[in-house]
Amino acid sequence: MVGLPLSAGKFAVAEVMSCDWCDWSDAPEDAPPCYLSVTFEPSGRYSAHMVRIGLTGGIGSGKSTVAGLLAARGAVVIDADRIAREVVEPGTPGLAAVIEAFGDGVLAADGALDRPALAGIVFADPEARARLDGIVHPLVRERAVELAAAAAADAVLVNDVPLLVETGQAGSYDLVLVVEADLDVRLARLVERGMTEDDARARIAAQATDEQRRAVADVVLDNSGTLERLEEQVDRFWTERVEPARS
Repeated sequence: MVGLPLSAGKFAVAEVMSCDWCDWSDAPEDAPPCYLSVTFEPSGRYSAHMVRIGLTGGIGSGKSTVAGLLAARGAVVIDADRIAREVVEPGTPGLAAVIEAFGDGVLAADGALDRPALAGIVFADPEARARLDGIVHPLVRERAVELAAAAAADAVLVNDVPLLVETGQAGSYDLVLVVEADLDVRLARLVERGMTEDDARARIAAQATDEQRRAVADVVLDNSGTLERLEEQVDRFWTERVEPARS
């Protein structure tokens, strides 16, 4: 797959399932903090016509929905969660390293990673989570670089990175797009997925804060409302930020 060109509007690693344990608006004119001004300066590291967007947001914010909306507008999306699942599939060096670090107890009967068992370890122990991050994050970055290299020279390349702030990657992109939602909205979404409220709060607390994400953001989208409202914000972002950056 790496050696083939990526088609605009497609997820680069769409066959890989999402990775729960890796979780690691058009604002009104009188509310500029929700839609920050951007001055685009092409970077010499990339093609003059490629735009690299770092997309991030806390668990339950709806970041994946935004990724899908950007893909529908022609972007190539590289999903770090999906890659994170890929790099620890059975038979991979990543899975072998995880087992070496955490023992056979994180291995399911079918030879796959037992994600609930691993989550139970790393979310209760910051040192254990740091060990896991040290294994998975370099593999995810390496794979993402391979996929980016396969994209067309004039692509809009969206890196969907849940832990963009935590891993210090903000400076790698032409634009950083942050998705936010109110805490009660995020909790309701996570509970609807099957988490307990306590687990949902713990997952949120383990990630960067909204303030930390805003500190690196070029644009912030508010996804506390309807899908239609979010689509309007994505349309504005594409029209006012992406298209001018490509010209």
